[in-house]
Amino acid sequence: MSSTLPARPPFGREVRASAILAAPLVLGHLATGLISFVDSVIAGHHGTDTLASVSVGTAMFWLPVMIPMGTLMALPAAVSQLDGGARRHEIGALFRQALWLSVGLGLLLFAFMTVATAVLEPMGIAAGIRPGAEAFLRGIRWGVPALTLYLCMRYLCDGLHWTLPTMLFGFGGLLLLVPIGYTLTWGLFGLPELGAGGLGLASAAMMWAQALAFALYLWRSPRFAQLNLFERFDGPDWPAIRGLLATGLPVGVTVAMEGGLFITTALLIGRLGEIPAAAHQIAINVAALCFMIPMGLAEATTVRVGHALGRSDASGVRRAAFAGYTIMLGTQLGSALLLLAGNEFVVGFYTADAAVAALAASLLLYAAAFQFPDGIQVLSAGALRGLKDTRVPMVLAAIAYWGIGMPLGAGLGLGLGWGPKGMWIGLIAGLSFAAVLLSSRFLRASAPQRLKLPATGA
Repeated sequence: MSSTLPARPPFGREVRASAILAAPLVLGHLATGLISFVDSVIAGHHGTDTLASVSVGTAMFWLPVMIPMGTLMALPAAVSQLDGGARRHEIGALFRQALWLSVGLGLLLFAFMTVATAVLEPMGIAAGIRPGAEAFLRGIRWGVPALTLYLCMRYLCDGLHWTLPTMLFGFGGLLLLVPIGYTLTWGLFGLPELGAGGLGLASAAMMWAQALAFALYLWRSPRFAQLNLFERFDGPDWPAIRGLLATGLPVGVTVAMEGGLFITTALLIGRLGEIPAAAHQIAINVAALCFMIPMGLAEATTVRVGHALGRSDASGVRRAAFAGYTIMLGTQLGSALLLLAGNEFVVGFYTADAAVAALAASLLLYAAAFQFPDGIQVLSAGALRGLKDTRVPMVLAAIAYWGIGMPLGAGLGLGLGWGPKGMWIGLIAGLSFAAVLLSSRFLRASAPQRLKLPATGA
């Protein structure tokens, strides 16, 4: 007597496909997050003043970087829709225009970094922190053009459901950063001891190594041969670049507003002195590592939603998003439990300063509280990107992060004197409102009667 197993339900298949796509992305993001971990650990063991300087320097670096990072996130959605709509022959030309966009964004960001050090004193950053923060920024700015090129190549692969390079090049860069960062910070092998500035230079060197290795991989890999990515030189096609900007720039602004909520918090805490700044750097770095998981899931959801939209599958759009939500809720539960139960253990990796460790461990309890809203809001934003719905989410994010989160945090932390803990309450509030607004937006935008389904074709 023969028997057959029941077919896997469509939602189960979608969860599995999303998990397979997201796993390398999550690991790649973790590798990126571990860069800040490495910087923080090296800086923390070099000295509390070095750790505080890297905290402020990192904040001043990542705040503007988030705009081109988010802007280039238009590429995975566009590539996945072309792939889903049987228009792969158009991907190469689109990629070449995205390279022009990434070059322009990288040069603008380099120019900004060059003058950014001048604002540290007017911002009220403590005098003992400023020299190291300035040195960090002067070093890391040289890697910015490489970073934007790397992101462009990475997002191309992500949009094609090929996320393994994100993981491999991410960890490859990390392996390079550890010895170079330690050598330049401490001044080994006869080199000068550069402290925070050495970490900035090491990060820049790592970014160029990643970008060059990724370009070589795309050029030589048979997987991309049919796309003709480098078959000819295309000058800037301004309509194509404007199309990427129209979708991507609101994403960049949204990502910058969310990141800015965290980064401005770091800069405001930097006004309180070295111990609060160092403790916040530890806590926010741990929270950022946890955030890499839902961020990778969100990017996978963007691709899955975009692919479903490209093939005109209305039910598949929501199925892809709900699969992402399902995985995200499980991962965020694990992160929250880790932060609640292991906060003191984790902090021990960063510092031996008892005062810094105690404050950082207490802040991680607040980080545990925003794991679920943080996951929901970033997953919702990723699903909306798959629909190329980016302008309204930008406004909603502005309301949540800067209309609610930042005023509340600044009022409690600085106005009422609650210090870093008051600022972190503001983070929780801003992320919670963003979760409600963005998830509601996706449910409305993904309703079958509201979807604008493209016609597929060769």
